Order: sequence, then structure tokens, then C-alpha cells
Amino acid sequence: GVRGERFGWERSEGKGSMSAPASESKKQARDAAAAKRSEEAASALAAKRAKQATEFEARAVKYAEEYAKAERDIVVAKREAKAAGNFYVPEGPKVVFAVRIRGINGLPPKERKILRLLRLRQIHNGVFIKLNYATLRMLRRVEPYIAYGYPNVKTTRELIYKRGHGKVGSPGAWNRIPLSDNAVIEKVLGSKGIECIEDLVHEIYTAGPNFKAASNFLWPFKLNTPKGGYSKRGKLTHFTEGGDHGNREDLINAFVRRMN
Repeated sequence: GVRGERFGWERSEGKGSMSAPASESKKQARDAAAAKRSEEAASALAAKRAKQATEFEARAVKYAEEYAKAERDIVVAKREAKAAGNFYVPEGPKVVFAVRIRGINGLPPKERKILRLLRLRQIHNGVFIKLNYATLRMLRRVEPYIAYGYPNVKTTRELIYKRGHGKVGSPGAWNRIPLSDNAVIEKVLGSKGIECIEDLVHEIYTAGPNFKAASNFLWPFKLNTPKGGYSKRGKLTHFTEGGDHGNREDLINAFVRRMN
């Protein structure tokens, strides 16, 4: 009677049993609505992912055709130039991949600062760098401490797929997240048209308009010591003299493959 009314219980007809309070029925309605919204959101996300998977697959095919066409065009241009008695000079490289191969012993302050600017803070760290006058001068200044060269598509893809981690968060609270899901890339770079890992590979390899954002998103690669070790002449000797440091040009691909 009075006690039931006090706690919001209502007496049902029949044998004097008590029905659930109004607050309980409201809670059940809220829970049902929340469950329905969650189910709708999950189905919408699944539909979006399925649509994206088809789009991303088409993009990967398009990029592969683009890379193959670029290689064919170079071969054709060389043949035409040779037939005409000329020389074909291909376009210069746009991107280098640099790996730090020496530690901090005997490292001068200026070179230490440049290595930090290049994000090569630890030995065997690797980064993609867009080539221009400024970065080329920086690379030459720290040449005794790094090995660098011009990565091909295969090297770029293998590095990002196998060792790629994204920098997610905010300054002072960055998180190193593995690129196991395209959602990680889309969350940070989606506004720049980079939504999947193949978009990221394409942007890095071709030095696209959003290269800086894509490169900064990639955490510096943590590579292994090269299989088979360094050369007998050692790290202190330049690569052209049989050592390890300096510009390897296209031969950086074989070196990185031994470290990946």
C-alpha cells in the first residue's frame, strides 16, 4: 500500500502482486534504444568497410599500373634516345631513405642537432626524406653517421607494411600505433585524401603534395642490424671506398632488405 507507493511500485490487478516501477521501465526503454543505435552503427560501419575494401583494392591496382607504366616509359625513352644517337637522362630522385648506422660516441653538437631534425635519434632508425637543397646539405653534413639512397616501390611497400607504425595523439602524448588497420591512417590523414596503406605508400614513393604529413605520421622505422653484418672496411669508411656510410643510390634497397 503506502510503502509500495512510496518506492514507485504499482499494484497490478488480480492477486495483489506488484509491477515494476516507472523508472525501471524507462531504463529498459533506454537500454533497448541504445542497443538499437549500437546495432545500426555497427551495420553502417560494416557496410562502409566493405565499400572501402573494394575501393582500396581498385586503388592498389591503379597504383601498380602507374608504377609499371613509369618504368616502361623510361625504357622506351632510353631506346628512342639510343636510336637517335642521344643519351636519355632520367628525372632525378625525389625521395631518399636514410638509416643511422653510428651511435653517439664522438658526435659533434651540430651533427647531433641535424640527426634530431631528421628524426634519426637512435642507431638503426630509418626515415623517408624528401630531397631538396636544404635536406641534401643536411644529409651531406651527417654523411659519416648514416647510410642513405633512393628506395624503389618494393622497398617502400615492404618497410611500411612490415615495420610501419603511425604517430597518433597530440604533442607530448604521442602513441606509436601499428598500421594493422586502415582506420588508423584514415583517422589522421583522411582529410588529405590518404585513407589506406596503399595511399600512404603511393604518397611516400611519389613524393606527393602531402608527403610531409605522411612522413611525419610514420614513426621512424626501427630496423635490425644488417644480416651478414657490415662491410670489412667498417662504418668509418665511405661506401664508395668499400665502407658503409654515405650515399648508396639504388643499392640502398639491398641494404635495407638485409635490415628489414
